[in-house]
Amino acid sequence: MTKAAAPAEQIVIEQLKQYRQIQARIKVLSSYSVGAGITVSRLNEDDQLQELHARLRRLPSYMYLSAYEQKLEQTAHAYLEQYPAGVRAQKRAIPPRGVDGEDSQLLREIRGKIQKIIVARGYDDNSDQIDKVLDRLSELQDLQAEVDRVDFILSSLETYKPYVATLLRWIYVEGMELKELTEKLELSESTVRRRIRAAEREYIKLAR
Repeated sequence: MTKAAAPAEQIVIEQLKQYRQIQARIKVLSSYSVGAGITVSRLNEDDQLQELHARLRRLPSYMYLSAYEQKLEQTAHAYLEQYPAGVRAQKRAIPPRGVDGEDSQLLREIRGKIQKIIVARGYDDNSDQIDKVLDRLSELQDLQAEVDRVDFILSSLETYKPYVATLLRWIYVEGMELKELTEKLELSESTVRRRIRAAEREYIKLAR
């Protein structure tokens, strides 16, 4: 093992060792309320829904919108000069009145729909609160990515060294203690320790 490789390998093992702690933090972050009964985990799901919507938007609208929804969309396109990303900016971009009564009614309905989204997401003018929500959402996504990576590496390891992957799961995912392992495997502590070190080396080969 070279000195240059040691720090990277240590990081890999630390991520593995922190698996259960990260899972616990994800659980806590997911439960944070951002208002109106919406949690941080729900916002994370909304991000995925927005990705789906973005894909749908590349399809002809008649494939996923009702006739009336298509009419609302056409009215919005007729009056919008720009297409901002944020829901509050979108509301501001929709003019309050159209060229005739029917258009004005449709525009009011569009603004009303956007306002419902704003209320449902618990947004207000408190930028500090929004920043905190975004920080928690970002942390949740980063931690989930770490967990997914560990799971992927263990699954990959399982394809050619299932015993090694199982041993690491017992220790770092299920939280089994050394004494439990020695009893389960019917091996001495020193032998189990050697196997753990060997398993960690195999994990590092894939993860670094």
